[in-house]
Amino acid sequence: MAMYVRFQATKEMQDLAYELVEKARDKGKIGKGANETTKHVERGQAKLVVMAEDVNPEEILAHMPILCEEKNIPYTYVPSKEELGHAAGLNASTSSIAILNSGKDRSMIDNIIKKIGSMKKQG
Repeated sequence: MAMYVRFQATKEMQDLAYELVEKARDKGKIGKGANETTKHVERGQAKLVVMAEDVNPEEILAHMPILCEEKNIPYTYVPSKEELGHAAGLNASTSSIAILNSGKDRSMIDNIIKKIGSMKKQG
């Protein structure tokens, strides 16, 4: 497991995260890549951060969980930067995505945030 991965997201959470990124891409607003994600987290604009577990070098995301925790922004992990890029509508892989606006339906993002909270308590 990469050094920045603080907990193992379940398959259900990973699928939910990919789906959420796709929905936010179409109906809301997302920030793509480590630099944009960092900016949105620092400004407190991100509602959720999704990070890929297969990022190399790991240092690209080493600061992200710490920064998210400082700003009280929930975060989760997905296994593939390739799939994360695809979910974000990119023709390339991406290390991380910041969901700024999930669109009109808040229930999905509230659901995953609740699951993240309970995973972190167990971990």
